[in-house]
Amino acid sequence: MSNHFTAAALALGLGLWATSAACAQTTASPAAPVPAVSAEASAKANQEVEQKATEWVAALQLKDPKKEAAVQQVIATHLKAIRDYHNAHPYTETPAGINPATGKPLTTMDRQLITVSAMPKAIHDNLMAGLRQQLTLEQVEAVLDKYTIGKVAFTLNGYKSIVPNLTPTEEQVILTNLKQAREQAVDFKNMKEISAVFEIYKNKNEEYLNTHGRNWRELFKTYVDAANAKKAADKPNAPKTTQQ
Repeated sequence: MSNHFTAAALALGLGLWATSAACAQTTASPAAPVPAVSAEASAKANQEVEQKATEWVAALQLKDPKKEAAVQQVIATHLKAIRDYHNAHPYTETPAGINPATGKPLTTMDRQLITVSAMPKAIHDNLMAGLRQQLTLEQVEAVLDKYTIGKVAFTLNGYKSIVPNLTPTEEQVILTNLKQAREQAVDFKNMKEISAVFEIYKNKNEEYLNTHGRNWRELFKTYVDAANAKKAADKPNAPKTTQQ
């Protein structure tokens, strides 16, 4: 089912994500050495984090300088913590092996997710506690959406387009899974890792639909076929460019 979603991302621009995560094995292999970061590079990286935190807080329009400063500090602290942990813990800390759920070899992304997800729980808890102390639930979700570039709403709209007459119960289950993906994803450094976290919950959503009267494979095929047919029908009507 994952391959079908990936195919649509390439063909139709859904960009819903790729790569699944897996469970870790218990033994560890030697990690590759982490390259040293110059003071100049570190200062530049910190400046970028501070700028990002400032922009995200500004979007909330809190109109309370004290609260803005507190939230900005919480966000910046988290961004620096996940960056530093990620940079200090390469995927090689998780040994090569197989995914016990599929029997396939762990990918580099699988190993990266396993490694990074072993970070101290306090890093995540400090972020959420700090945000909840200063913000409403809606504002907290807005910050998490900034971390994940709006993947919850974007992906939910994808499901609404693919699954006809999505019921309120189906939508709620899907949304709950996507929000859980979002909260977990904020502990990862880049969009490839964030997308891989969402992939885990996308698979859960597909499994839910399949076990509750839907056939995800057929639904998705119907959606892709219709989109391709529309594309083909529109092609003859596309304006022709003239050569000079």
